[in-house]
Amino acid sequence: QVQLVESGGGLVQAGGSLSLSCAASGRTFSTYAMGWFRQAPGKEREFVAAITRSGGSTYYTDSVKGRFTISRDNAKNTVYLQMNSLKPEDTAVYYCAARVYNGGSYSSRHNYQYWGQGTQVTVSS
Repeated sequence: QVQLVESGGGLVQAGGSLSLSCAASGRTFSTYAMGWFRQAPGKEREFVAAITRSGGSTYYTDSVKGRFTISRDNAKNTVYLQMNSLKPEDTAVYYCAARVYNGGSYSSRHNYQYWGQGTQVTVSS
């Protein structure tokens, strides 16, 4: 079992920055990959970024490349999402997710077994 708690969401103007955190507990953090997803009103939950167990590889959806950075601190059982140059279209509820069982694409939400409760990010124009 893995428990995930996100924090750091809020309201920011376009062009601004926010940093999200996701604290994990339960299973040993360094044994599973982590991802960030987001869901805007009326839309499906979509992949944002993922990071492997060691943090050695990262993956991003095209719309956030060069603006968002995913990282993790295995000593603190925490994964981060640094979001810069935010745009109104980044407005969504952001979820962190744990991929405990390997296999399949990092970008598919179906390959993540545990989810946080979500944190709202609102970018005003």
